[in-house]
Amino acid sequence: MSLVRRRGSATAAAGARRGRLTGPWLAAVVLVAGVVATLLVVAAVRSAQRENAEQVMDQRAEMARAAVLTETERYSSLLAATAAGLATDNAITWEDFDAATSPLASASLIGAASVAYVVPATDAQIPAAQRLWRSRGSDGLVLRSAGVGKEHYFSIFTRGLRAAGSPDGLDLAAASEPANALVDARRMSVPTVSDTYVLLRDRNLPTARQQHSFIFTAPIWPRAADPDFRGWLVLGMRGQDFLDGVLATVSQGQLSGELRAHNTDGTQPIVARYAAPGEPDLERQSLLDVADREWTMTVRADSGRLPGAHSGLPGAVLGGCLAITVILAGLVHVLATGRERAVAQVHAATAELRAAEAESRRQAGLLGAVMTSIGDGVGVVDETGRFLLHNPAAKQLLGVQDDTDEPDGWQEHYGLFRPDGRTPFPLDELPLMRALRGEHANGVEMVVRNPARPEGIVISVDGRPLDASAGQRGAVAVFHDITDIRRYETDLAVFAGVVAHDLKAPLTVVRGHCEAAEEALEDGGNPMPSLERIQRAVQRMTGMIDTLLAYTTARDAPLNIETVDLGALVADVVQDRAEHDPAPEVFVGDLPAVLADPAMLRHVLDNLIGNALKYVRPGAAARVDVTATATGTGWTRIEVADRGIGIPDAEKPAVFERFHRAHASAGYDGTGLGLAICKRIVERHGGEIGVDDNPGGGTRFHFTLEVSDMKLRSRKKDDDKARQKLERALAGRAAMENSRLPGLSALPAAEPSARDPKSARLRSPVPHE
Repeated sequence: MSLVRRRGSATAAAGARRGRLTGPWLAAVVLVAGVVATLLVVAAVRSAQRENAEQVMDQRAEMARAAVLTETERYSSLLAATAAGLATDNAITWEDFDAATSPLASASLIGAASVAYVVPATDAQIPAAQRLWRSRGSDGLVLRSAGVGKEHYFSIFTRGLRAAGSPDGLDLAAASEPANALVDARRMSVPTVSDTYVLLRDRNLPTARQQHSFIFTAPIWPRAADPDFRGWLVLGMRGQDFLDGVLATVSQGQLSGELRAHNTDGTQPIVARYAAPGEPDLERQSLLDVADREWTMTVRADSGRLPGAHSGLPGAVLGGCLAITVILAGLVHVLATGRERAVAQVHAATAELRAAEAESRRQAGLLGAVMTSIGDGVGVVDETGRFLLHNPAAKQLLGVQDDTDEPDGWQEHYGLFRPDGRTPFPLDELPLMRALRGEHANGVEMVVRNPARPEGIVISVDGRPLDASAGQRGAVAVFHDITDIRRYETDLAVFAGVVAHDLKAPLTVVRGHCEAAEEALEDGGNPMPSLERIQRAVQRMTGMIDTLLAYTTARDAPLNIETVDLGALVADVVQDRAEHDPAPEVFVGDLPAVLADPAMLRHVLDNLIGNALKYVRPGAAARVDVTATATGTGWTRIEVADRGIGIPDAEKPAVFERFHRAHASAGYDGTGLGLAICKRIVERHGGEIGVDDNPGGGTRFHFTLEVSDMKLRSRKKDDDKARQKLERALAGRAAMENSRLPGLSALPAAEPSARDPKSARLRSPVPHE
């Protein structure tokens, strides 16, 4: 016992000596570490101040952008609302104009110079127009034309918003900028904004007082069955006054800015500038959508004048951290002598913990053995998307042995596609990402195609959030190989296509015998009515089979994505349709190149343009407008507008459903599948489709597509057996329809009728090689 005590005492004495020796060294280490940490904190504080200045600059720039955008949208909306009110008046007088525009005088329209009612007139119409508007309250009106042109645009009634209004009778055709804006507003039936120019009313001012200005225009279309254009409501704006008024309030004297307009000739003139004190070292630039144009606003600021850029916080942090470091060093020196005792106590207290750790390792080994043995793939990620586990079965299914810890690279690294095998699988819809958001994903199908899996396999994935009892946030996914199942289903789809082909063969024979009977009995009885009914029934059944086949292939056929010249494709469709419709009026705007399956995209355009030519008012000529506008980065919105009979509001939510026909009772033929096919094709391209009323009467269909960067894209040969079989079936069907029966002339093709574009020969929506 005494020997044990002596050994314990010796051990304690040795520990005490080591504590006395190591105490100063530990204190010095703490002191040095504290000084280094203090300097790093001070540097971080200074960096945070700079970041704070950047954030304040971002906020102020966004406020300025929002203010300018809000004001321009407010001006456009007020002008459009006022124009809509005037459109209800069949005989506009000065009293009507004065009552309608009086709210604009009290609306605090910054930079607004005047508002005017403008009407079009040719040279021959000027005397009559002058007499008419004098009789409606414009006393002493003199219409002063600017030269001899095809059309003039005269201001009839004018209200000054900041000073006396300009004299009535000015011809806005004297300047090309407002004239072009008026023409665009009438054609598109929407408010527009002009290129920058000097207002006609300001051209008599000294050069130093002339400003770059612009006008907002709103067309006045009455809401009638056959609208008659009334004119425009025009709001003149002075650019410098507008920018001064907006930025003076928003910037609080801290932002300088400049506003540039994007003119139609490609130039970007400076509309206005606003200066603030200081030496700017921060700059932000943003794009503004103003009516139908795009502007650029640039704001600059001196970071030293922004809140939070400079303060005494770094000095205070330096002093405080140094004081804390000295105190900690002293405490370490005092406590270092008791370190050995503390270590012994810790070892005793953690004995049970070490035993639990050994058991946990054994359980982890067992779990690893289970994961290695099971045949289904299993993947586990933490809350950041870093893979914690990928069992061998999962790596074998995916064909990739190394993992990537960046979720943004999962699709490209593993080669994940939608079931069509072409469309990259969106990151947000991956089962692991949905599970990280707390959702349960069941049976999500995707195609895996990468260098190790060039032929591609179809897998079904289940995703679940990781149980919180594991002490680790994350998600788990289980993969199943369902390639053989999907191949079987593909074979069934091919069988359906072949059945459709075989059903049409007897119909072709019936049609041929009907023609033979017609020729044989021309000199006998009168079987013509019955034979004609048989032919019409055969044609309707053929059209139904074609439509059903198109509806099926629009959902299941692989996409052959390539760069498509949208303008050329629309022109081709319009030419085909115009051959069978009486002189339609068609306007095609500037259309971009898009990424799409050309055959399927043609089906969409053919259906929408065909409907626009079909559903017209009795006795009226068809009118179609095809335009495109940019909607966000890399996407465009295509619109097909007509002046037809329109679609009732109650029918709009269901027009894209299968077999739904909005005008079945109006005597228009159709199967009710055309718009459903369009919806499937657009959604398979990742876009959206919808329908709205067209101002002035009619319907405006719109859909979105991804814009092409016009680079040459390699086209790979599709080895999908189902698609090849379906194309062979379609080719066989076409050959049978165009063949000649023994002793008979060639069977007639289903030519489109004069009023039913649905009966026109449609190209197969199956992508071509």
